[in-house]
Order: sequence, then structure tokens, then C-alpha cells
Amino acid sequence: MTAGTLRQVAIDIQESEENRALIEAIKADNPNLTLRHMPGLVKLQAASRIVINRLTVETRLGREWETGEFQLAIVSYTGNFSEWDDDQIIVSWEH
Repeated sequence: MTAGTLRQVAIDIQESEENRALIEAIKADNPNLTLRHMPGLVKLQAASRIVINRLTVETRLGREWETGEFQLAIVSYTGNFSEWDDDQIIVSWEH
């Protein structure tokens, strides 16, 4: 891999009514995100990192959302959870 190449990170989220709002929130905070719909799941992919902000998710859901709920939506991921606290989750290749 060359220095200018960004590694792709990805999150596979189970497709459901509740998770559609989560996916919309992730899209809103990550304009360079690529979505691919597959049977039963949606693959979200981006160069370098994906950010999930609690406040954006809450706005889309119309209710309070704890970042721990993300574990119920996720099927698999590529990358590392470089940050996971009460306000934000970041998937990247940073350690």
C-alpha cells in the first residue's frame, strides 16, 4: 500500500425499520460514504473512517439513543473501533 492510499473501512448493518434511521444518520455525517444494499443488510463503506454521532442518530430516530445500541444493529465491520464513547463511535484503521 502506498502512502497516498486510504484503506477502506466498512460496517454491515442489519436492514430493519429502526436501522434505516441509523443508516440515514451515518450517511448525513459521512458524505463520502458508499452504500450497498444486500439481502437483509446494508454495507456502508468509506475511505479511512466512518463516524457515528449520537446526536445525529437521535435526530433521525426521534428519540434518545445510546451508542451501546449500535451493537444490536451491526452484523460485521472492517477496521477498528478507534473511539466508542457516549457521544460518538469512530471506525478507522487508527489504533
